Amino acid sequence: MTLHPPEPFRIKMVEPIKLLDRNTREVAIRGANYNLFGLRSEEIFIDLFTDSGTSAMSQAQWAAMLEGDEAYAGARSYYRLAEVIQDIFGFPYFLPTHQGRAAENILSACLVKPGQYVPSNMHFDTTYANIRARGGLPTNLVIEEAHHTGSYHPFKGNMDIEKLRDFINRVGADKIPFGMITVTNNAGGGQPVSLENLRRVSQTYKEFGIPFFIDACRFAENAYFIKLREPGYADKTPLEISQEMFALADGITMSAKKDGMVNIGGFITMRDEALFEQARNELILREGFPTYGGLAGRDLDAMAIGLREVLQEEYLAYRLGQTAYLAARLRELGIPIIEPPGAHAVYVDAGLLLSHIPQEQFPAQALTVELYLEGGIRTVEIGSLTFGHLDPDTDKMVYPKLELVRLALPRRVYTQSHLDYVAEIFGKTAARCDQIPGYQLNYAPKLLRQFTAQLEPIKADNHLSKTLTELSILSV
Repeated sequence: MTLHPPEPFRIKMVEPIKLLDRNTREVAIRGANYNLFGLRSEEIFIDLFTDSGTSAMSQAQWAAMLEGDEAYAGARSYYRLAEVIQDIFGFPYFLPTHQGRAAENILSACLVKPGQYVPSNMHFDTTYANIRARGGLPTNLVIEEAHHTGSYHPFKGNMDIEKLRDFINRVGADKIPFGMITVTNNAGGGQPVSLENLRRVSQTYKEFGIPFFIDACRFAENAYFIKLREPGYADKTPLEISQEMFALADGITMSAKKDGMVNIGGFITMRDEALFEQARNELILREGFPTYGGLAGRDLDAMAIGLREVLQEEYLAYRLGQTAYLAARLRELGIPIIEPPGAHAVYVDAGLLLSHIPQEQFPAQALTVELYLEGGIRTVEIGSLTFGHLDPDTDKMVYPKLELVRLALPRRVYTQSHLDYVAEIFGKTAARCDQIPGYQLNYAPKLLRQFTAQLEPIKADNHLSKTLTELSILSV
């Protein structure tokens, strides 16, 4: 087995973890109503639930936190962060927020009105929910190759330009308050977007007078994929590529808990002064004064360092290499994954692996439960539980095209032996995949139901009808 690039760091502090016995795990998952969001951290052995806010910070970040200025207004920490954001992203106006969904909420509150549409390659769950909460209609227009998990395409996160143009012409530009694109495309396997595609998306939005915002959570990983895969960029640095990416947009939202390398934090940027003033008022109402935005000064300083560190090429080579290593181990076991693997996670095609479970019985959620029971691994469902919804026009359930389980790798946290253990547990689980049951919902809210849904396994002698399952999905 080829080793992934060695870690460009050494371990200075450790956190103990413990594998609970099978009986204890069974009690824990029942107590969590078969929803892995409900598990306690001490009940997890390997936590691949998310890379958001779970990364290990560097000694430089911890040192910077000691210099955090906690002044309510005008803190030095804010200006240090503002300088970094101006250098990397290049927008004249910026507001810190406590995390990315707060930035999405502010943008949606300022711009989205009921009945309006917001196109993107693929909206992730909080973006999707913030738009819907304002009465908007989030729309995914990713290229068709994104739905073919086993095929190779260097930029499966690309938006389909023809679909975008047809969509704008059909609904009317006046019904689109802004357009988006997510880099990398989290809902579609962490797949990157090419600069050529970003250019064409930007040109299309500008042609129709539609503001263009980038969801930039994993911008550095996207920039490194461009460097590796897109002709003409091999000699460019990740910083130079990032600057070229953001020059195409009117603003960004970002959860710094991803490529900001921090445990909390985010921000929103823009070029339009009038929008900035409106967003600033929303921020003051919901987050805090504009120079702290719901964060402590020490958090702002840690973010400023993290945004620099994430662009280091030796780190990015290690990051992509670690994910590629786990993908290779799963591939050897015959586990179907999205190809090629992204940077922050490996995505398993649970719909294919558990083809005996229909979508209304949540096959991806079923796989996450089994991985926890088999080896104490926590992963996350990105499928019918997260994205299934009622079509308001037909009153029928709409399911996503892919049923995925995401194995997200926290930055600078796990070693190769941890990944070998994950592969071993996957192999044991896959060997009995035909014995894994589907699930039914006992409770779920209308928005972001995956966070608090309560489920139970469907017994072989007690299958609910599809109609009853769909009704349970809508319970509040």
